[in-house]
Amino acid sequence: MPSPTSGRARQAARNHEAILSAAREVFLADPRAPISAVADRAGVGISALYRRYPSKEDLLRTLCHDGLRTFIAAAEHAAAAPDGWTAFETFLGDVVDADVHSLTVHLAGTFTPTEEMNADAVRAGALAEALFRRAHPAMRADATSGDATMLLEMCAAVRVPDPVRTGELRRRYLTVLLDGLRDGRTPAAAAPTPAELSWRWRPPAG
Repeated sequence: MPSPTSGRARQAARNHEAILSAAREVFLADPRAPISAVADRAGVGISALYRRYPSKEDLLRTLCHDGLRTFIAAAEHAAAAPDGWTAFETFLGDVVDADVHSLTVHLAGTFTPTEEMNADAVRAGALAEALFRRAHPAMRADATSGDATMLLEMCAAVRVPDPVRTGELRRRYLTVLLDGLRDGRTPAAAAPTPAELSWRWRPPAG
């Protein structure tokens, strides 16, 4: 017979997943939404939410850190592919399917990252750069790893009311964009700079 303690643990786990799922939906729609909107969407009391996340910033950090860990896991998984292009393509496809960049684009700059998040961000960047370098011989000569970052943001911008169709369309445009990355033509403008790629995370001037 299950103990009351195990039952409470299962309920707590369900509440945790419900809160994170609701937070993702709420903050993707409106990053400025109050934390009470998350509790309403999750169907939990506001006190239960605050016991886990004392502030909205704590919840935003958790969401983005989960996305960062997903990114790292995708890179580590793809690294096992036998050739560079397949590894790179697999990595980008997994990140697009996980919808990691929708949160990044919406929530960047809305909270202060922890030291652990900063360390994971460095690791994520190193893994992605290694995958890019393996694939680079199959790419146009002027391709940079920054192009891959912007490519992921473009795919994240594709959204229609049907989630399944959204996934299909993102995969379609990922294929189109990757085909362009392998093309030999030279673009009209230079690739994005590191400052252009990280501007969302910089504090406002003044």
